[in-house]
Amino acid sequence: MFHFVRPSGRAALCNATLLAASIGLAAALPAAAQSTAPVVLTFSTVGDSRQDPINFDKASVGPTLSGQDAIWLQNTKAFTRILRTVQTQKSSLLFFNGDMVHGYGWAGFGYTTNPTQTAITGPIAPTSVADIVGSDLLRFYQQYAYWRGIVSTVMETGTYVFPVAGNHETECKACGKTAKVENENAFVANMGDLVVDTSRFSGLFGTAPQNIAYGPAAGTSPDGLTTDQGKLSYSFDHKGAHFVVINTDPVGKDAHAPTRWLAADLASAQARGIRRHFVFGHKAAYTYAYLANTATPAGGLDAAPGTIADRDAFWNVIETYGATYFCGHEHIFNVSRPRGGAYQVIVGSGGSPFDAKATDVTINPGTDRDYAWATVRLHADGGVDILGYGFDSGFGPTSLLQQINLP
Repeated sequence: MFHFVRPSGRAALCNATLLAASIGLAAALPAAAQSTAPVVLTFSTVGDSRQDPINFDKASVGPTLSGQDAIWLQNTKAFTRILRTVQTQKSSLLFFNGDMVHGYGWAGFGYTTNPTQTAITGPIAPTSVADIVGSDLLRFYQQYAYWRGIVSTVMETGTYVFPVAGNHETECKACGKTAKVENENAFVANMGDLVVDTSRFSGLFGTAPQNIAYGPAAGTSPDGLTTDQGKLSYSFDHKGAHFVVINTDPVGKDAHAPTRWLAADLASAQARGIRRHFVFGHKAAYTYAYLANTATPAGGLDAAPGTIADRDAFWNVIETYGATYFCGHEHIFNVSRPRGGAYQVIVGSGGSPFDAKATDVTINPGTDRDYAWATVRLHADGGVDILGYGFDSGFGPTSLLQQINLP
């Protein structure tokens, strides 16, 4: 069965002693909720650290963005604090669930003047240095470089970072919020070396990831995708668990999961005897309706009537294999069991402007405006602890927000 524990109040933790304090918190919870078997792997997951140049959350970051964040469009203060804390929790792996850059342009050399027109005709070729400097391509690369610099220290000190593409990586806003192959290519150019660097992985952990599988090449996708997904969806085994990254905004099928590819991948892992499956994507299958007094607009794989059947097919796969789905896109923390079985864990709370405004009346006011992430402990007997941690918009102490135990 599934066991759920939510601590009463916010158990404040000091960053410098978070690991010891989190162990103490766990010990204070009912013994039946905890596996006594040794922890064989700890990993963390979060998403959405990119900043917005106009609609940033003034209640948390102040009246203006810092000079660096105004240029590189990152919430540096929130994201770096999360990274520091994840490392104190001894996480070996960190899955970042998309929207690491603001992006949202068209990663060709143009358009610098009329994106609406060139969304039809294609990117304009540069005619000057100013065109190149002002191009979406360069902006993508600048933002990726800054994000890679932030995560580089954790990569060098024991935590392997796995990237997940989000809509801000793959989609062009001025083109009607549709994914572009140039944007997918820019993601691969800047993140592809992390998918999966067996040499670096082995250097960190003394063992290579097993049974690595990459997404289908162009024209071979069982989901009808036309572009190369080899570095956008991928999977591997490690420590007896199976990890899958999926691209939820591929070219031609925005807000759709590669369900057929995923089903085949999970079936293969199950045939190998894998007991635990963890899936990471950007968009939630089920939007968290956080507003208490008004309807929350759907924004995930359920965003439009035409996507519901595909969303349901995707969740059927998650349920069939007992997988846990971690995602972002909504800038908020939420854990749910949409159909009463498998869990969806939204951790799109890595620094992007909160979806819940400071004036909103929300369902969970104690956590709906927290910068938050999940740290997961896998035990030798197959038991799993999913621990949601966070700190409020005022950057107060870190707290254990929620705990899920999968025996």
